[in-house]
Amino acid sequence: MRVAIVGYGRMGHMVYDAIQEMRDASVTAVIDPWSPGKEVTALRVDEDSLKDADVVIDFSVAASVAGNALFYARMGIPSVIGTTGWYTELEGLEGELRSLGARIIYSGNFSIGVAMFLRLAERAGELVDKADSYDIALSEIHHREKADAPSGTLLMLADKILGTVSRKTGTIVGNPDGKIARDALQLVSMRVGSEPGTHTITIDSPEDTIVLEHRARSRAGFAKGAVRAARWIMGKQPGIYTMDDFISDLLEG
Repeated sequence: MRVAIVGYGRMGHMVYDAIQEMRDASVTAVIDPWSPGKEVTALRVDEDSLKDADVVIDFSVAASVAGNALFYARMGIPSVIGTTGWYTELEGLEGELRSLGARIIYSGNFSIGVAMFLRLAERAGELVDKADSYDIALSEIHHREKADAPSGTLLMLADKILGTVSRKTGTIVGNPDGKIARDALQLVSMRVGSEPGTHTITIDSPEDTIVLEHRARSRAGFAKGAVRAARWIMGKQPGIYTMDDFISDLLEG
């Protein structure tokens, strides 16, 4: 498996390191216009920089992803997109991507453990929906350098809860007005130090509290999951896939 890495920030470096540990994979290109890393081979995504790649792993910036995704599709190269903050553009691009025969898997988090945690969140939501005395909220802790809040992972968790707990009709970020409406799902984001990522589901009633938590020990799990997703997307039919599709094959296939 020959991989082009687009975006050589923190995650790009970890993807690079993960591939170096593999006997049956190699990095053919590292593409980033700003990184000073000696591994960088090109400053932009074009035919020359991608000519030897079987698959692309993109951890670039939100402003670049839509154009990059279309370019990968035109070249017939499957792609793994871990960049967040561009999903509002995806709906408008989906028709064109499909017409080009794109093979894309995108997610705000490629950790296998997080994917399992999302499944647990969905099941927890189904149970809470049947137990009216229980309330539910979501929180996270990440390092101070993280650009987005709430994170893509917290928003994915929120989607699972909103899809299963019928009395929750929308989200509220933080606690801007003090009192929380019964139909609001509260999302709390803390940014501190070098914390790699902790996500917590709190389920509370007058009688007791249930806490479900996922703690990342490092970002290595995110990078290794992205590399596994790259191998997976290479074997799929054209389409736009999510982590749900990948984890279903992994855990149930």
